[in-house]
Amino acid sequence: MSEKNLSRLRRARQTRIRIRENAAVRLTVHRTNAHIYAQITSPAGDKVLATASSAEKDVRSQLKHGGNRKAAEIVGQRIAEKARQAGIEKVAFDRAGYRYHGRVKALAEAARNGGLKF
Repeated sequence: MSEKNLSRLRRARQTRIRIRENAAVRLTVHRTNAHIYAQITSPAGDKVLATASSAEKDVRSQLKHGGNRKAAEIVGQRIAEKARQAGIEKVAFDRAGYRYHGRVKALAEAARNGGLKF
């Protein structure tokens, strides 16, 4: 594993420790060059309550490429929609050690505009 990825995972661990102390529902983001993924997990971290990604068939039909800001905005809107359907409106944002910039920021802002609070 690269030094860069190890550093990202170290940062993510610190964030997750704080989120677990608060016993909050967690919105986690994962990104690759080709896609961006979001999932909402229970406070204990044992159940996935909602998921959305740019790899889903509905999202892929709207996009030319799944690894850009436009894809992240659509995924953010979808995860907010699915969270509301599951009765979730307040989450802790877990950016998984990624900088709050670009696609991660676009997803977070779209989820906020969709009604999620964090």
